[in-house]
Amino acid sequence: MIVHMLRFTFKETATEEDRERVLAVMRRTAAVESVSFSTVGQNLGDPEGFTHASCVGIADMAALRRYMHDPVHLAGDPQIMPHLARIAVGPDLSDDMTPTLAEDTLALHEEKAALYPEWAAELGPLLAA
Repeated sequence: MIVHMLRFTFKETATEEDRERVLAVMRRTAAVESVSFSTVGQNLGDPEGFTHASCVGIADMAALRRYMHDPVHLAGDPQIMPHLARIAVGPDLSDDMTPTLAEDTLALHEEKAALYPEWAAELGPLLAA
């Protein structure tokens, strides 16, 4: 199982309706076939100031690839990203002890960025340093 987490903060300009719509889109994405379990909502006690989080459990690398390229996921990101101020990817974790798993998951992200450069360009400035 690969557990993937995003922590994020909304822009100050995001209305309550924007926030609810973004969370609904994230929940829709977290409900696709490749996801085994998920939760989307408030982030509890984050010292870095991220107010919300999304966590998905994904069975294996094949399911992770399907999740990343799922049409629901691809359609949702452009509805989400304009309302976010910052995103932190992870910390992710897994019970799969493959030594290269971190590199393998990063390679999937890089593959997606190469396939969808507009997506990567919109995501880049949001990523927390």
